[in-house]
Amino acid sequence: MSDTVAQSGTSMPLPAPRGPVSELLFSILRGERADAEPFVSAARSLASTAHEDPRAILVDDDAQICLTALYELHLQGITGVGDEWEWNSDLIAARSALEVPFDAAIRDLADPPTGADDVVAALWDMTAPSTAPGLSGYMAHDADLTQFRELLIHRSLNQLREADVHTLGIPRLAGAPKAALVEVQSDEYGGGRAERMHSALFATTMRELGLSDRYAHYIDAVPAVTLASLNALSLFGLHRSRLGALVGHLCAVETTSALPSKKYSAGLRRLGFGTAATLFFDEHVEADSVHEQIVCRDLAGGLVAARPEVGDDILLGAAACLAFDDLVGDHVAQCWEQDRSSLRRPLG
Repeated sequence: MSDTVAQSGTSMPLPAPRGPVSELLFSILRGERADAEPFVSAARSLASTAHEDPRAILVDDDAQICLTALYELHLQGITGVGDEWEWNSDLIAARSALEVPFDAAIRDLADPPTGADDVVAALWDMTAPSTAPGLSGYMAHDADLTQFRELLIHRSLNQLREADVHTLGIPRLAGAPKAALVEVQSDEYGGGRAERMHSALFATTMRELGLSDRYAHYIDAVPAVTLASLNALSLFGLHRSRLGALVGHLCAVETTSALPSKKYSAGLRRLGFGTAATLFFDEHVEADSVHEQIVCRDLAGGLVAARPEVGDDILLGAAACLAFDDLVGDHVAQCWEQDRSSLRRPLG
């Protein structure tokens, strides 16, 4: 693998609108509209309709692209959009309105256990390996190159910034749990070596498969359900009150990635790719086998020992991560079973 980091671009391109509410938002961010009140009203109206179907917002393109852009203002930023928009009170008001039904939908989808006497044991039970082959089994034995490229595109919005949102938990922790999260995140960032950062390894995989490694390059290609999985993590990471959910989400990521990663590597090798393409997944087979012990026992266990009231939120975060993985995986599998692209528009 090259010792250089070839990722190009560190901000999200301004997405295309997916409905009337996002059209209003993006016209503001493009500088074409000075009055944000119509957008705030439209966001509140959209949020108010969510009670008709508690999970509808998870597949609502208009709502999810709005949330993605509004969250991104706090993360990598949006190309051509000034940083002063990050804390604009009107945009925050609109985001807060959309978060109410979104948070309710996450809770309805996740359906986590509550009142567990042993949160760490509950985490291990929730994340125990499934005997079903699942999407990773299909990728290992049957997926073709186009399908592998689609899968990478779905994952790219998070993997090209891997660790960043979970890192927001560090200043909100203290003592042993804080040290545990720092230990895991140090590995995610390559131990200080830019070329070993997991985001850089994923960028290499994308280039090896003929895809752009530019951050959020495929924002307009992914469906609402993929955006929703990304936005759930952002919701947990950007709200200090959701620290427990953020920790639980990380526990689910680390305890469920080693075996699928091994299968993804096998699938890429089956298609003739070498180490440059598989290193991201190979790295996760080894690293996450260690990380899962740290995040469950030292991070989650330590946090709930110090703050027992966050136990249910930890389990919510883990359950949400698992539920969104299933939701996106089901979407992808169903599309492929119908011999059509899982993206909003097929790859050219």
